[in-house]
Parts: sequence; structure tokens; C-alpha cells
Amino acid sequence: MRKKIVAGNWKMNTLLKDGMELAKAVEKLEKEKRSDALVIIAPPYTHLSRVNDLIDSVKLSAQNCASEESGAYTGEVSPDMLVSAGVEYVIIGHSERRSYYGEDNELLNKKTKLALSKGLKPIFCCGEVLEEREGGALFDVIREQLNVGLADLTKEDISRVVIAYEPVWAIGTGVVATPDQAQEMHKFIRDLLVDLFDKKVAENMTILYGGSCKPSNASELFANPDVDGGLIGGAALKAEDFLAIVNSY
Repeated sequence: MRKKIVAGNWKMNTLLKDGMELAKAVEKLEKEKRSDALVIIAPPYTHLSRVNDLIDSVKLSAQNCASEESGAYTGEVSPDMLVSAGVEYVIIGHSERRSYYGEDNELLNKKTKLALSKGLKPIFCCGEVLEEREGGALFDVIREQLNVGLADLTKEDISRVVIAYEPVWAIGTGVVATPDQAQEMHKFIRDLLVDLFDKKVAENMTILYGGSCKPSNASELFANPDVDGGLIGGAALKAEDFLAIVNSY
């Protein structure tokens, strides 16, 4: 059985004091949850080690990592540094990293392999922009992102990866993919994983939906057979909303 996961990406939000309070609230509510979904939070780098001391049932993720082990890379944070702060998961290839910072599929593949080699579990993001969807290129875009981004991974490697499908046109816009649109793409991704690896890998892969998921629409999205949870943005900044999404299962 593949894991159900709800992961909260805080992005560049909360100062340390507020982030610690939010983490404590999520941890408290997680212990009262009604679902068996795994709960993950991804605070800013500055919060990681402090937040790690405050959580137990909730798992800790970073929002990004460097593509190099160490060296003269000012401003970068290596996978080893993340592990030393108690991090278990790391988001790689979020659409904001792709669009704002020019991270391409080859670089993301390098980050993924390095993160795996250090014991981290990547949450690998893929998704199309509105023009690509309207132009009919949506499946080609996702195929390229996964073909290159997951290149040269072994079956053991891929068993530690979570995929997050982000319709970029739905992130922070209030527009949400319909349940049918989400299911269509999640099934496409699972079928692609059969081609890239095998049927067992595909069946065991957790594929999350990310894009304006909130308490009011989560249960409908999660009811799809190939949607295994969510990568949550804005709604993750309020503990009650975030746990309401978790309880949508």
C-alpha cells in the first residue's frame, strides 16, 4: 500500500517565533487526526533545527537543497546540512524554483541523486503552465520533466521518492484543477512510471496534488484513485486548515 501524505510547504513565510508556534500547533493537532495520512511540514531553512525539536509525529522537510556536497557556493544549503538539522524530506523542482530561479530538469536530476545519496527523501515536483495546457503540450511537458528529472535512478532510489504534480496555473491563483483533471494527470504519471521503472514501482509511488488545495476541495481531490495526498501551500500556514485537509481522508 502506498503512503497517503499531506505536506505543508510554508514557502518564504513566518518568522522563527511564529513558525515555532505553527509547528507546535500542527504537532498537537496531528496527534488528534482522524486519518492515517503522514503529515510533513517544510518550514524555511532558518527554522529547521528549532522546529525539529518541537515535532515528533510530524515529519520535517526542507523546501530545496544544493546540487553540490560542499564548497564555495555562497547562500546554498547542502543535503548533509539538512540531515544534520533533522530533515527527512526535501522538496525538489517546485515550480517557483523552476520559473524564478531557472532550475532545469538536468539540475533537478543532479539535486535528486545527491539528496538520495545522503539519505533524504525527495518530493519531486512536476507541472505545466497554462500556455502548455491550453496548447495541448501538458503531457509532453510532464513526460520530459520526469524522464530527465528521474534519469538514472534505480528502483531502490525511486522507492524513496514522492512525486508532486503541480498544475502551475493553479498555484496561488485560487483556480483548482477539477477532480477529473487531477486524476487524468496523476494516472498519466503513474502509467509513465510503469514505462520508466515497472508496474510495482508505479503502484507503490505516492503522487501528491499541489495547487490551491484547501479544506473545501481536498476530499473531492483525494477521492481520486491515483491522488495520494497533497502538497499544500497557503492553507498550510493555518494549523486548523492544514489538519482539516489531512482529515479529508
